[in-house]
Amino acid sequence: MSSEQPRETYVPRATVVVASSAGGIEGLQVLLSGLGADFPAAVLVAQHLRRARETHIVAILSRHTALAVKLAEDGERPGPGTVYIAPPDHHLCVREDGTLQLTREPPVNRSRPAADPLFRTAAEAFGPLLIACVLTGADGDGARGVEVVKSGGGTVIVEDPASAKFHGMPKAAIETGRVDYVLHAEDIPARIQLLVRRHQG
Repeated sequence: MSSEQPRETYVPRATVVVASSAGGIEGLQVLLSGLGADFPAAVLVAQHLRRARETHIVAILSRHTALAVKLAEDGERPGPGTVYIAPPDHHLCVREDGTLQLTREPPVNRSRPAADPLFRTAAEAFGPLLIACVLTGADGDGARGVEVVKSGGGTVIVEDPASAKFHGMPKAAIETGRVDYVLHAEDIPARIQLLVRRHQG
């Protein structure tokens, strides 16, 4: 008889991925402040970071949310009620078994971390259970990822350019024609919570 323990079966769960760039710290504060401590999903964030932000983003966001906030670690499995931030100079991705992966692959859209690798790999892992959100930003990062999320059956929310501090990322996402909701920043948390509840049945 084999002495190996049976592997735990991986069951995908509703998961939220968020992309933000210029103005994104403020945008993330608004988003996360609207999610209560009992929020039943993990939140994975690709915020374009300078190295100088490395020791500050977790502390800054923690002051505005009841959720736990941490820098993502390679190999960990995201859990509900926790926000996982892509560390500076690393892409945050998701493996097929739902665990997190940090990579030093080349920059995407001149950024590392970038939204597109996170959205693409999360779509492959979570399929229709994925909720992707594009916030303020000055470039087009996230647009290709939005298309992959929709192709996998996921839901896409984009911050209304009228409320975004920088319009580039929201506009690029909207121009794909694959966006489900365009909402002002303060209305996004309630929509996310509604979608997560629907996925939980």
